[in-house]
Amino acid sequence: MSYTIALLVSFLAGVISLSYEILWYRVYSFASGSSPTTFGFLLGFYLLGLAFGSYASIRLCDGRDGTGNPRQLRALGAFLFLANAAGFLVIPLAGWLVTVIWWRWALPPVAVAAALLGSTLPLLSQFGLAPDDRVGAGLSGLYFANILGSVFGSLLTGFVLLEIWPLRRIAVALALLGISLALALALLARLRRLAVVVACLAAGGAALGVVTASPGLFNDLYARLLYKDNFRNAKPLAEIVENRHDVVVVAADRRVYGGGVYDGAISTSLWPDPNGIVRAYALAALHPSPSNVLIVCLSTGAWAQVIARFPGVRSMTAVEINPGYLQIIARHPEVNGLLSDPRIRIVIDDGRRWLRRNPEARFDLIVENASMHWRAHATHLLSIEHFRLVRDHMTEGGLFFVNTTGSPEVIHTLLEAFPYALRLRGFVAASSRPIRFDKDRWKSLLAQASTQNPPLLDTTDPAGRKALADLYRIEAEMEGRESMAARTATARIVTDDNMASEWRDTTSR
Repeated sequence: MSYTIALLVSFLAGVISLSYEILWYRVYSFASGSSPTTFGFLLGFYLLGLAFGSYASIRLCDGRDGTGNPRQLRALGAFLFLANAAGFLVIPLAGWLVTVIWWRWALPPVAVAAALLGSTLPLLSQFGLAPDDRVGAGLSGLYFANILGSVFGSLLTGFVLLEIWPLRRIAVALALLGISLALALALLARLRRLAVVVACLAAGGAALGVVTASPGLFNDLYARLLYKDNFRNAKPLAEIVENRHDVVVVAADRRVYGGGVYDGAISTSLWPDPNGIVRAYALAALHPSPSNVLIVCLSTGAWAQVIARFPGVRSMTAVEINPGYLQIIARHPEVNGLLSDPRIRIVIDDGRRWLRRNPEARFDLIVENASMHWRAHATHLLSIEHFRLVRDHMTEGGLFFVNTTGSPEVIHTLLEAFPYALRLRGFVAASSRPIRFDKDRWKSLLAQASTQNPPLLDTTDPAGRKALADLYRIEAEMEGRESMAARTATARIVTDDNMASEWRDTTSR
């Protein structure tokens, strides 16, 4: 094998390896519900596999020089073929395994694939370098080519391919690239004519098998990763949106899951209320007349749709990091009016970054409906630093309404940032002024909700009338600042450094 070919193979091996790792991370992160532990565990198994594969390759390297005889090229081609087959099969195998075992126990296939991929570079160094006084420089070149390929593969797959192709198509493309590379090495081994024919037929058969089998192997992949052991009892997913930001799926009941974790429902109904949307309506009784509104985490658009109907709302800025949600919103008449409402400006950006970039912006009402305090990167929107940034963007007497998802740390942190607070079903309203729940305004809103066409609350149904009676008494469910402070006194304040909300009780996810 010439050194130039060795460099090319090293580069392509880096492209394939890191591209697969990105796909694996997407799969396992979705299965874990975006747990912050996912990357660490995945990387651990990946490095374990690389180490074992590198060590095992010693047996193939002992006693062989670097002249690149045909047997060595064939061995290298075989290893590349097996490595790519294993890398490709990790994805559908993970989809099957998580339906029967915990997602962390489904990580060993990553180590197996990484072991085969890890054997490639040592073998390439042995077979592609002559044992002379320039071996050090040659080895450095191979490693540089591999690192360059890893960087290129990460950028290509992470920023380009995931934006234009679904995961299955990328995995197929990587498998075909690996098969082609293995075949090229076999042909370079100066095979006999019959062996060349056999190699071409084998490669062609493998490529055909990958293309034809992939629809079945990847069928219901995200449903398996989402529902796990309940997969067989669940209905098929209604919508799947994949892009480089994440994966968003819509279940048959219109519940939405972003990155594998519940992210709201496409519903503005007060009853039935699968979305907990009553908390959005309650804002009308907590703030007399918000004029300028900021929504951080637009998600399904249901909350923004409700708040946009409040009298007095003149402008609304909705910040969402994943543009995939806009595709979902556009397909559902209950919320797609957001996309054409001239008062509403939707910005695709990180909420905290947008606040930093717009220091002059001020809002009467800021709603932050981020889901699950334990999700990876949740600290970004739940830390004391972020809450202080939000406070600086509020008008005098403005209201901040944030989803704490029941975290004592988040509640304690919010109380540290704001002098006044009131909790309602997992959300906490915070302000620089006392917060009052207007009972008369609340009763008026409920009365209107039951008379709308179609009604948001069907009082002709006995269950609907009971729901209305319960909603009239919603003030009894609220918790004041003093009670929250006593209950969360021993909790830590969430900071950008300690990431307390993410790294508390993550062992079950």
